[in-house]
This record gives sequence, C-alpha cells and structure tokens, in this order.
Amino acid sequence: MTVTALTHDTTSSRTAAGLFLALASAVSFGMSGALARGLLDTGWSAGAAVTVRTVLAALVLLVPGLLALRGRWHLLRDNAGVITVYGITAVAGAQLCYFYAVTYMQVSVALLLEYTAPVAVVMWLWLRHGQRPSRLTVLGAALAACGLVLVLDVLSGADLSAVGVLWALGAMVGAASYFVISADESNGLPGISLAAGGLFVASVVLSTAGASGVLPFRASTADAAYDGFTVPWWATVVALGLVTAALAYVTGIEAGRRLGSRLASFVALGEVLAAVLWAWLLLGELPRTVQLAGGLLVLAGVVVVKLGEGRTSLVVEPLPEPDSDPDPVSVRGRPAA
Repeated sequence: MTVTALTHDTTSSRTAAGLFLALASAVSFGMSGALARGLLDTGWSAGAAVTVRTVLAALVLLVPGLLALRGRWHLLRDNAGVITVYGITAVAGAQLCYFYAVTYMQVSVALLLEYTAPVAVVMWLWLRHGQRPSRLTVLGAALAACGLVLVLDVLSGADLSAVGVLWALGAMVGAASYFVISADESNGLPGISLAAGGLFVASVVLSTAGASGVLPFRASTADAAYDGFTVPWWATVVALGLVTAALAYVTGIEAGRRLGSRLASFVALGEVLAAVLWAWLLLGELPRTVQLAGGLLVLAGVVVVKLGEGRTSLVVEPLPEPDSDPDPVSVRGRPAA
C-alpha cells in the first residue's frame, strides 16, 4: 500500500469518526431544550436550569480534563484567554440565551434561529481570515434569510415574541463561537480539557451572577412534566448535565477538530431535526406547517452555503522538487488555513 493510499485511508477514517461524533453531539444537544422545558414549566428559571446543568457537567469532566493534560499545565496558562472566551460565549452565553428563548417560543423554532450559526461562521472566516464567500455562498445565505421569514411566520401576522427572537439570535452568536473555537487545534489543548475548562469558567460566571442576584435563580422540587408523563426533577437535571452538556460538548469539540468549523457546523444542523423529534416525543410539540417549510428552506440555504464554501477552499499546492517523488495529484482540495 502506497503512502498516498495510507494518507487517504487515515483521512477517511478521521472524517468518518468526526461525522459520528458530530451526530452524537447533535442528538445530545438537541435534547436540551425539550428537557429544560419540563423544568421551566414547574417554576425553574432559565438561569437556574443552565447553571445546574453547567456545574454538573463541569464536575463530571474536571478530573478527566486535567488528566488529559498529562502534566502540561502550561497549556492552561497559555490558553487562559481562549478558555475564558469559550466558557462565557460558547457555553454560558449560548445555553442561557437558548433556554431563555424557549421560554418565549417553541423549542424547534428557537433552535432553527440559533442554527443560522453556520452562516455566521462563514462571515467570520471571511472578515477575520479573508476567506471571501463565493456567489453560491451568498445565494445560500439569501435562501436561509427567506427561510427565516417563514420560520418567524411574519407574513401571516402570527404573534411571535420579539424577546424570544432576540434571545435565539444571541444563542446563534454563542453557537458560532462554539464552532470556531472548538475546531482550533493550534492551541494544543485536548478536546476534553477545553470542554472541562469552558464548563468550569461558565459555572463560575453563572453561579456568581445567580448569587449576586444579577441572574434570576429559581428552582423547584416538583416533578418535571412532559407530554403525558412526569419524572423526578433530579432525573431531568442529571440528564441535562451528563447527556446534553458533558457528552455533547466533548463529542462536539472532537468532531470539530476532525471536520473543521465549517463542516462541523453543517453536520450539527442535525441538532435542529433532533430537537424537533425530542420536542414531539417529550412535549407533543410541532411547529406550524409554514414554519416547517421555512426550516427546510433554512437548512437548504445552509447546505448551499457549505457547497459554495467547498469551492473556495481548494488550494493549489506547490509542485514537488525535481529530486523528490512526484505526486500524481498536483492540486488537492483541502481546507484553507
């Protein structure tokens, strides 16, 4: 077997593993809104639900995250800024905004708004790294914008909470930062260490805000009510912390590092479909037909965005030196740096 074949097999295995991890993360994250609604309806505040979820996940990942460093404590010092930004924006900010959004609107609609994040990722890569979007990318963004009009159901004059929309868009900003930071391997931090550090920072920020009264903090020991059944409040909290936070963040970071921020953000759109399914199973909740159509248009727009970005990511590699083994392929498609 040639070196080229080995490299191809390694790349394919890495991509396959990344896709599996991204789907696992999407399904896990997608459950959070429906689970949280069961607590919110019994009197929990969004701040309390997010804080408890984050603290539990941080406690679970703290020891594994430290062990993964293998004594390289300088990585924490060198990347203190990255971990802090990740914890505040990608963890605390995204979760808090999303949980507040689902108190004002349906879970699926809030998540559809949040998952315009891949377009925001494309814009960030353009403005920050000069990766200009193609015409196909612009077309995809326009399709997504038209889909949002249907998701918001503004044409029929539906009563949609403006506050909920703003919270959902705040969650979108947090999600975009999650994809960008998670995909960066240059900092040397193991994925589980980044997840543990971000969750720890978010726990401190949220707990401090709750203790000081800045963040409303209300909880209840009443059973969480869902569509036709109830479960103990602590069972919902455990599921939120272990499944929709600890598992979701670790698998999401590892997926981003194997797929890159663009592809990872695209595959993560499976979270929208997972959230719709979980909302139906747990809450008996489905969006209106026009909103479902808008959601499909948003997804189609993001797919077109991804296709457009794929065309702009082809980089011409230099030809081999005369005394080196010739490579039969002089132009390879690879993500731009």
